[in-house]
Order: sequence, then structure tokens, then C-alpha cells
Amino acid sequence: MDIRNKGYMGKVMNVDLSTGKIQIQKISHAVYESFLSGMGLAAHLLYHRIPPNADPLGPDNHLGFVSGLLTGTGSLFTGRWMVVGKSPLTQGWGEANCGGSFSPAIKRCGVDGIFFKGISPTPVYLYVDDTTMELRDAREIWGMDAVETETHLLESSKNKNARVACIGQSGENMSLISGVSTDKGRIAARSGLGAVMGSKRLKALVLAGTQRITVHNKEEIKRLSQICNRWVQFQPPFVPGFLTAPIGALMRILPAVLTQDGLLYKIMLRKWGTVAMNQMSVEMGDSPIKNWKGTSSDWGFFKSRSSNPDTFTQKEVEKFHCYSCPLGCGGICKTNGKFSETHKPEYETVLSLGGFIMNKDMDSVFYLNELLNRAGMDSISAGHTVAFAMECFEKKIITTKDTMGVELKWGDPQAIEFLIERMITREGIGDILADGVKLAAERLGTGADKIAIHAGGQEPAMHDSRNDPGFALHYSVEPAPGRHTNGAGLYYEMYQLWKKVKGVPKMGPAYMKSSKYKKNIKHARMGKANSQYMNVMNGSGACLFGGFLGTRRIRIFDWLNAATGWQMTPEQYMEVGTNIQTLKQAFNVRQGLHPKDSRVSDRLLGLPAQTRGANKGRSVDIDTLMKDYWELFDWDRETGVPSQTGIDKLASIV
Repeated sequence: MDIRNKGYMGKVMNVDLSTGKIQIQKISHAVYESFLSGMGLAAHLLYHRIPPNADPLGPDNHLGFVSGLLTGTGSLFTGRWMVVGKSPLTQGWGEANCGGSFSPAIKRCGVDGIFFKGISPTPVYLYVDDTTMELRDAREIWGMDAVETETHLLESSKNKNARVACIGQSGENMSLISGVSTDKGRIAARSGLGAVMGSKRLKALVLAGTQRITVHNKEEIKRLSQICNRWVQFQPPFVPGFLTAPIGALMRILPAVLTQDGLLYKIMLRKWGTVAMNQMSVEMGDSPIKNWKGTSSDWGFFKSRSSNPDTFTQKEVEKFHCYSCPLGCGGICKTNGKFSETHKPEYETVLSLGGFIMNKDMDSVFYLNELLNRAGMDSISAGHTVAFAMECFEKKIITTKDTMGVELKWGDPQAIEFLIERMITREGIGDILADGVKLAAERLGTGADKIAIHAGGQEPAMHDSRNDPGFALHYSVEPAPGRHTNGAGLYYEMYQLWKKVKGVPKMGPAYMKSSKYKKNIKHARMGKANSQYMNVMNGSGACLFGGFLGTRRIRIFDWLNAATGWQMTPEQYMEVGTNIQTLKQAFNVRQGLHPKDSRVSDRLLGLPAQTRGANKGRSVDIDTLMKDYWELFDWDRETGVPSQTGIDKLASIV
């Protein structure tokens, strides 16, 4: 099979941890044309490989590390890699997405993905370069945190091309909210796949290949990248950080809003990174407060000012760019705490460890950010679990007898650190909490389930669906539920798909905010398009933030054609997105899940509606929206189950 000049490598590596056997498997062009690479290739392979009702922490689960079709082709914003498998957190499709420099390292080993099955008798790590593929003894590094592990493996490899992905103590302890770390603090955090890695006794991957990635039309990719980069480099002066809160407050009180152009968000990202939205999101009602029961009035100007975006850039000593990213929204920060250096905390981390648990101490956020990075624990789920514990303490479901005398008061940095440190080590109350809010509630009983906020077992992100109902839809209907990176009403505005794709809803220059809460099939059509497009992005290895530039500026469809030599239309690529979504949904059904059970908790829907704050009086009719979404995908309207005919057609592609 000739795979030259296609952008993809045409092969995957299969590793049986039980036997130590490693094989290379060729993948047909038909599979790439139907599912792309990245998340799509993973969906195709794992649907066939993981048997029904497989134990996520058992030998039958497969864990995959995949790169995107566009990674390494010269396109921009296409350096994302993904880890995939059956999630122990949701018992269904699991995916986590990460940047850094690991994605091209996968393809430079001559493959588009590396897949593990079985369980190793002893801790191991995988080492691959141009001449070697082998499992090596990891007993010496078992117990190290992720930064220590990566540092040790890079030094011992003595190969300048080496890149490492690994787990910390959280994954080793099989916490169901643990992820996989690379670049000393970038984490593929969601779905609990770090626990799967720990269950397999797989400590790390060290990839040091140097194989070339070739494309069909290099000059066209370069031309398209130059167009994109001109928009990225456009950076007019912007307001100082302290003005972001008043801007958010103004947006809160206006009855109508402009349809958002992602270029504005790009300007903010380049100036501050994702923390740009900290105070603005609180004031708009986008950021949930106090385990979703609080409001912007509980965490207003004077309390949230500690999270002013300038607070974080002032500690930044170096910009961090993921592979192929001209923007550089990340950063390395110097602090005066226990850890002298850390990756700049992201918006999700700052708010989940800040306003969500009423914590004004940003020094503690810097400390916890690095602690969680090193342990490999998801900061979104960790913040949710702390908030859950604090509300349980309020309601006397948890008492000081459970916490070694520590009072779990809202906003107390010492109490927060106490809980997270013990969640990482699974000591005492931490053992109950280390697997997220759903299981913690089951273990505690006595009504704790009513304050355990999740979607299908996964804690949702720091974006309030009472402010943007699109988040409620995607939290509920995505095969990996509770995730914020697949879609929202705001995302649809910034993607501007209607300017490239025929048949998707068009948006005018402005709209009334009240229209977001009215029954309208258009909202489900927007949701379907979001899911399709993000599957194309994830099949390409593209970054969500690049996608926010809009389809006129980040030319994913054109890059794909230039890389592969295909001549597919945007509409055909969107159908590829449908293929991927359908197969992931079919995976869940095959594992015994009922799609309707991933519906988000009532608090997120405004049931009952809040009586004050930014989201006062707002509620979301999620049940109708979910049914409309499923029907648009041609799945059963009442159950969300794809037709067997459609599943069989996709499953037959080889």
C-alpha cells in the first residue's frame, strides 16, 4: 500500500502488555477517507477491539495514543494528540486531548497511533526510536510524579528527539479522575484514562523516531498557513486585566449581543492565555460558582479580582507554544511557593480551584496547579470533588470525624489543599473522593447524590449552561459526556461554519439573548454541526483555539485536501464527522449505556431557576434539545441509539 505524500503514516503500533509482543498494522486508505486519523481512527479501531461490557481497568480494555492527520504537515494549530479507551469514569467512550510536543513524536515513529491491550506483570514503559520498539522495566520510576518521570526518562534516553507521555501517582493509584501528562505539565486530563494506564502498569511512552511526514501539496499548505498566520499576528492594543470584569458585567446586562468573531478571543488569548476570561466569565454568568448553586453576586468584583488575568501574566517568565502553534497561549511561571516553577494555570483550573470553591488565594491555585500536574489529576474533576465535599460538610453528610478534624469551609486554602493532597494519595477521606463525585456520592449515601454534579459520571467544565444552553446540550449528548471542548452556542458563532459549509444555520450580526432559551430546532442543528466539525478537528489534530479563528482563517478542509490529495468538499468532511460521532455513540450502546442517562444534573439546567445573579430566571429545556439533536443524526429520537444498519455500514469499512 502506497501511503507516500498523504499526510498520514498508514500504520498503527499494537502492544500486548501481557506478552510483551509489539506489532505494526497497516491501515487502509478507505479507513482514513471515512474517519481521518486521530480521534476518528481511534473510534474505528476501538469499536472493533474492545468487547461489550469490558472492564475499563481490565486486560480487555485498549488504550490508544493517536496523532492527527494534519500533524507535521506544515499546517498551523495542528499539534494535538489524544488518548482514547473505555472510560472507567463513565463506563463508555473515553477521550482526552492535549497539546505540547508529543503529537508529532507519534508520527515520527512511523505510525498514526499506538495501542495497548492486556496488563503487564510488572511496571514498564514503551521505548521507540528508528531501530527499536521495546518494553523496558519501569520499577525504578514507579512512584515518581510526572515531572520527575519525564526528567528521568529524557536524561536516560540520551536522545534529543525523545518525547515522553506518562502518569503520576494519581494514575498509579487508579484514581478515576487521572490523566496522562507530557511536557512537564500538559495533561490529557479527562475521562480517567490515566487510571487505565495505571491499571495496565504502563508508566510511560518514550518516543524518539525521526521518520518524515510527507504531503501531497506542500506549497499549498504553506500558502494556507501564511494566510492563517497573518490573522494570528494581528494584535492591536487591548484593555488591562482589571477592565475585563466591567466588560463582563456590561455584557451581562445588555439584552442583545453581537455574534462573536473569534478574532477578539484570539487577541485576548495572545495577551493573557485562557486566564483572560477569568473575571469576565464570572460577571457574564459563564463561570459556575460554589458547586453550581452560587451566582456572580457571591463571587463579584471584589472577590474575583484575585484572579485578574494580570495576576498570572505577571508571574510568567516564558511563553509556551504547543507544536505548530503561532499563538503561544501557554506560559511558564515562577512562584515563591513550594514549587518554584509551573505551567501557567489555565482558565478551567483557576476557576475550578477558585470561584467554584470560593477560594481567593491565587498562591494556593499556583501550588495546586503544579501539584495536580505532577500527580496527573484532572483539575476540573478535582475542583468539582472538593466543592462536592464542602457542600456535603455543610449538610453534615461529611463531618470532622471523616476529615481528621479539618473543617471543610468554603474558600479555605488549607482545607482545599488537605483534600486534594489526600485524593492524590488515596488516604482517608481522599480515598472516598479520588474517583470523582458520582462514586463518592454512592459511597457516602444519605442524599449525597443530589449534590453530585456530573453528566454520565463526568464532572462538567467551568462553563455554565444557564448562560449558554449549548454547553448543556454537549455535556449531555457527546459520547464522552461532561466535556466543554465539543460545542456551545458561542463556539458555533466563532467557527462561522456557515461561511464554508452549505446547509448549516446562518447567523446574523447580533441577536437577543432571550432567544437562546426558546425552543428552536436551529439550536439542535447548530449542535450537530459543532459535533461534526470538532470530530474533523480531532481527526486532524487541530486545536480548539485555532478553530475559534473561524473557517475563513483556519482552513482545515483545504489543509486536509492539500495534505492528502483528496478533493472532498466541506460538506463531505462534515459527513466524516458524522461517521465518527455515530461510531462513538455505537461504542457506548455496545457497552450497555443508555444515551439519555448522560443528561446533566438539574442544577446546570436552572431547575429550579436561580433567583439572583447573572443567570437569574434562566432554565434550559434539555430533553427536547437532546431529542432534536439525536433525530438530526438519524438516530432514534427517544433513545439516542443509532440504527443498526448505519452502524453495520460504518463497521464494515476496512
